[in-house]
Amino acid sequence: MSAPENIDSLRLQQALASCSQSIANGDFKQSQESISELVHFLDSVSDFISSGTNDEEGAENSAFEVLSEIYHYLISPSLDQAITDALAFELPKAVAKFACVSTRCFENAERIINHFVEVCSPRDMVSILCEAMTSPSDGFNNSFYFTPLLGALAKVFESLKRRPFEQVKAALPVVLKVLEAILSDPEEDEDMDLINKAILIAHSLNTICIKLDHKDEKLFALFGLYVLQITALISNSVGSETSRWSPIMSQLSHFLHYCGFTYLGLITGHEVGMAVDLISQGDEDDYMRCFSYVKCGAAITVLWRDLSNEASKEDLDAAVKVKVKVKLCSNRIERWEAVGILKHVYASSNLPLALKRHAIDFLFCIMEAIDSHKDPDEPLDYSVYMPSLYAALQAIQKVIVYASDPLLRKKAFDTFKIVLADIPASLRFDILMALIKNSDLSSMIAILLGCVKEEMYKEYPKKVSGQNRDAKEENKVVQSTLSFWTVSVLDCVEFVLKPPKGGPPSLPEFTDAVLSALNLYRFILITESSGKTNYTEVLLKNKLQKVYRDWLEPLRSLVSGVSAGDNDGQLAIALNPLEFVLYRCIELVEENLKHTT
Repeated sequence: MSAPENIDSLRLQQALASCSQSIANGDFKQSQESISELVHFLDSVSDFISSGTNDEEGAENSAFEVLSEIYHYLISPSLDQAITDALAFELPKAVAKFACVSTRCFENAERIINHFVEVCSPRDMVSILCEAMTSPSDGFNNSFYFTPLLGALAKVFESLKRRPFEQVKAALPVVLKVLEAILSDPEEDEDMDLINKAILIAHSLNTICIKLDHKDEKLFALFGLYVLQITALISNSVGSETSRWSPIMSQLSHFLHYCGFTYLGLITGHEVGMAVDLISQGDEDDYMRCFSYVKCGAAITVLWRDLSNEASKEDLDAAVKVKVKVKLCSNRIERWEAVGILKHVYASSNLPLALKRHAIDFLFCIMEAIDSHKDPDEPLDYSVYMPSLYAALQAIQKVIVYASDPLLRKKAFDTFKIVLADIPASLRFDILMALIKNSDLSSMIAILLGCVKEEMYKEYPKKVSGQNRDAKEENKVVQSTLSFWTVSVLDCVEFVLKPPKGGPPSLPEFTDAVLSALNLYRFILITESSGKTNYTEVLLKNKLQKVYRDWLEPLRSLVSGVSAGDNDGQLAIALNPLEFVLYRCIELVEENLKHTT
């Protein structure tokens, strides 16, 4: 049952008087007990309201009166500073809970917290506010609790007089952890105030940099990383209506421009890496985890600005953007670095579809306009870029498989192939093989095997052009330039038809992959036998016997068993194309075995 408002008021007055008396007397132990009793009282009131009551209006009035009385007590001219300082360590967290009750309670809680910011030590308040955000009580872990605390922290930052970098560096991980937790499950109306406070902190960092006359490069780097991180976190909350967020993104882009980030430096990640290196000097891996989305933020910033029709003299104009795209088209390494940055957009499950669509269009536009003649001729160790390109292709696969828009899926597949084509042939097969072996989706494995077949089809005519040369000599020359027509290509087929975990493949779940693997094997077998070549060793007797014994016979038994147990005939119909290709492969193997010795 609810306590009458006058009883709450009386208890509050007694608690505040006890705090004042014990602190004035210099009795540390008693003052701590008095403050604890005050906090316990406030917690009991806020807990009671949050637990639900039949008299919601009366409970809200009670909360409002409690906050009003605390505020008027704190602003009293007769209140000693020592009392204010002592209460500052506990009250911000306690009153922030009341911000969840109603709009006017939120405003009163914000007034109280801001008062502490105005009259107490900024260095102390940074620690106090961070502690309050680190350990909210159960039931108060929402945006209304954190919003006044973030707003107060922004004010505190601007008040810092000495060693601001150290103070800001210690506080930002707490801020970013709060934003990530709240914005990962967005409530659009509720979280907008929180987002505004996050941007207010960016304004505060901007103010500090101006005060320091741009002399602290570490603070500039930290400022830039903060903006990149919140750009990614906010973008996760955008939803489908991207246009209304353009002003916010334009504002964040302005901050990055002020920090010295450029269009090219963002899309390649060069300047992001420099900022990270500057902040993480030494062994600070744990600290840098709070900036885990800065590369995604860099890609998003470029995409937002590219989507926007705005162009101001302080921002990256259209001419600069075009120039950067042209440079990416003509420089393979920077282009690959851009692919590595964009992969963070493709891999995200929370970013809006419009951003992913534009990220695909952006990359396709670059890759389609590649000028291979302008790529550097000097030998480079391209293999060091393969892990990043492999991860990017995996990320694009997510768009191919999971995007709700069929046109986007088609464009993503076209982009996938054009990125793959940009990789030297000597490394392309290894990339495809790794993608196949690390995919658990039948349809995606089928697509990848189709890519292998397409690559082999394009490559084969080039390898049989020297028909007039001695066969052995020709084979040596050709073999040295092969990328796909090698023994290893049969590993792709075996991975599907004889899975590493043992047994035949699972049907009907992996029908697409099995059908594609059979088609690839049939293509290799027919091409090698008709061309009188054996680059893949597919025509060797022991290989043919192994294929027949270990791949095709177990698969034939499996298909027959599945079809026999199919009561309504639906599975048999679905497996019919696979069965047709399977029996054709068996016929080809048997035919070739007759001609081997």
